[in-house]
Amino acid sequence: MPAAQVSASASVALRAAIFEALKADTALGAALGGHRVHDEPPANAAFPYVTLGDARIVDVSADDGQVQEHQLTLHAWSRQGGHREAHVITGALLQALDDAPLTPAGHRLVNLRFAIADIRREADGRTYHAVVRFRAITEPED
Repeated sequence: MPAAQVSASASVALRAAIFEALKADTALGAALGGHRVHDEPPANAAFPYVTLGDARIVDVSADDGQVQEHQLTLHAWSRQGGHREAHVITGALLQALDDAPLTPAGHRLVNLRFAIADIRREADGRTYHAVVRFRAITEPED
């Protein structure tokens, strides 16, 4: 399979595995007041919620295999409790995903690690936005 197809399919598979892991995580569900994880939020989504954001894929292949580094962004949106709720949701995201043993279809997850989080108040003065980034390495299954 050409490298571009492997990268795209690895990214899609990893994103699906992350989405399912977040939807199934009880601590995150408790922090959100329900399983409010969206690839794209519905119109008038109830706060708080989490969305899957941008991804960057880098080919870090060695001589004997196609290995991809994925830089993934998640967004948490809150309108209650100041920064506190956004921090609680961020903590739940870290607990759910940092070094999680996910199984993206057709690929092996070498690792999934937390990279950085930024939590800030949006310009409307009442919405808090956490941008949480993870780094993952995948390789094709044998």
